[in-house]
Amino acid sequence: MSARLAAGAESWLRIDSLDLEGQGVGRTAEGKVVFVDGALAGETVRVRTTRRKPQWEQAELLEVRRESPLRVRPPCPHFGTCGGCKVQHLHTVGQVAVKQRALEDALWHVGKVRPERVLRPLTGPDTGYRHRARLTVRHVVRKGTVLVGFHERKSSYVADMTSCAVLPAHVSALLVPLRALIGAMAARDRLPQIEVAVGDRQVALVLRHLVPLVDEDRARLREFAARHGVTWWLQPQGPDSAEPMDPGAPPLAYSLPEFGLTMAFRPTDFTQVNHAINRALVQRAVRELDPQPDDRVADWFCGLGNFTLPIATRAGRVVGVEGSDALVVRAAANAAANGLQPRCEFHTANLFEMSAEGLARHGAFDRWLVDPPREGALALVQSLVERIAAQGPEAGPRRIVYVSCNPATLARDAGLLVHRGGYTCRAAGVINMFPHTAHVESLAVFDRLEAAPVSADPGAQPAAPG
Repeated sequence: MSARLAAGAESWLRIDSLDLEGQGVGRTAEGKVVFVDGALAGETVRVRTTRRKPQWEQAELLEVRRESPLRVRPPCPHFGTCGGCKVQHLHTVGQVAVKQRALEDALWHVGKVRPERVLRPLTGPDTGYRHRARLTVRHVVRKGTVLVGFHERKSSYVADMTSCAVLPAHVSALLVPLRALIGAMAARDRLPQIEVAVGDRQVALVLRHLVPLVDEDRARLREFAARHGVTWWLQPQGPDSAEPMDPGAPPLAYSLPEFGLTMAFRPTDFTQVNHAINRALVQRAVRELDPQPDDRVADWFCGLGNFTLPIATRAGRVVGVEGSDALVVRAAANAAANGLQPRCEFHTANLFEMSAEGLARHGAFDRWLVDPPREGALALVQSLVERIAAQGPEAGPRRIVYVSCNPATLARDAGLLVHRGGYTCRAAGVINMFPHTAHVESLAVFDRLEAAPVSADPGAQPAAPG
């Protein structure tokens, strides 16, 4: 079915799987791996080789002879050109299955860990979900136009977009008016990006400007804001320099209704892009953590308190730890605004340089919530393992819920917890936070071996035998 592919040569190829970049993966007759953008598992495709390396080849898709039953028509007319989404041509059921397999494969191949239960995937709307986005702005003189959108796939060029299927409809509708606005501004060549942040009731647009804005440009921004119901923030330097263009701008906030919480944030703060999935994720994390009224709980990498505050509605005391003084201040402000300050405390610490001694200074905890960036929580987990080795199992929390945006680093840390820390992986599952992309968000639950099992999730399935 496949043949050796010379550079520029065409051949038919059987696609066996998808990789974490959303590319189809096939093999030549000699067993050499071939990556094909746009191809799906189970398909037979005609391809042309575009790049050759000793161990792998890259090819472009020319024709599909045998389609996958999960192939669908992409909802966005810019799919294939825009690099914002990679797998809109795959039904969301297939997307979730690929991500679940990626998580299970990483846990086993990297960490030699198998969860006792596979949690039901958390899914939600697959269009209009993206409440945070960084749009590139480019004045293209030779075309006589301004482009506002995401980069083209594998390119530094900006896609010529007039809509976006994953942005909320009212934000997508701003793309063309924004092009006209920037094109009319004197500073149009010095405005590299617009960051979008959507709250429950507000839309903030953060304009990065490399030169001071003249009064006429500010007037244009105000007129645009009044017409479209948005708030402009101006960012002359780094993210911390962003401020509302006019005093009295309404604050941004999102809600966590099950916990009766409202979370205020700045448009340049890190918040989850998908509000609906974030609500479901927080509910699952708190349910799996199962905090008790007399528990002391740690929320490592606490950010603005996205998990800290919901946990505090159940636990006796929650300690949030983050690497930024500014984030800690705003997390404490959110706790106070929601009447939870007496049950929360926040501290600043470099969690990427944590040591067993540093961990001891935070005291003992009954439960941990860990939500690190892509790098994972290696130093934190290593410090816990060292502490347990020195003091015994009781020195560690009874339960750990680990929220991850990178299955490889989750699997690495899971291996340490299971094989050196005396924990078992009770459950794990994916969260489809970013539909139509290859991004894998997941959650794993770890118990000390003598701890009680995690309470059953009604949607959980037993892990497949290896």
